[in-house]
Amino acid sequence: MLPQKLTKPETEPEMEPQPSPAADAPFDENLAYELRGKTLKMAQAAGKTTAECPKGLESKSGTRATCTTTYDGLKVVWKVTIGKKAGWSDNVVEFDAVPDKGILTSDGVARLLYGNYRDSIDHARCNDIPKAVLVPLNVKTKYSCEVVFKGRTPGGLAEPVRVTDAGPRVY
Repeated sequence: MLPQKLTKPETEPEMEPQPSPAADAPFDENLAYELRGKTLKMAQAAGKTTAECPKGLESKSGTRATCTTTYDGLKVVWKVTIGKKAGWSDNVVEFDAVPDKGILTSDGVARLLYGNYRDSIDHARCNDIPKAVLVPLNVKTKYSCEVVFKGRTPGGLAEPVRVTDAGPRVY
């Protein structure tokens, strides 16, 4: 039996970074804010985030930059490529951002499992996922979990945990 019991999260985490940039903030600050949001989405758990992009970065299509975010002190480097402006607004710019690592959180895994199995899950058992840890993206990690359904006992079938830029996955 896996040692860590994950219980149902009480509330949804705040996924909107605070504070938001000023209305007249330069592009690099707005991009940093968006990356803080992507970092929270990846973690699927509340946490303190920071972000930094090169000062004076322009919103010109094709521009490439490296930005850094932190989540509770864990550092993620993002490779960013600026896209074109949205057709409906000159102030909205598309961009592609790829993180160098994933952030895995025990709360994020609990949120995923309880969200997927809703009323049928009693609890989940995992092999000691930390509150937050850096892991490679899109591959099996050393962590695994088993869903224990209501009225059942753990059966010993643990599934590996992965992290995508959109959050944890268990399969």
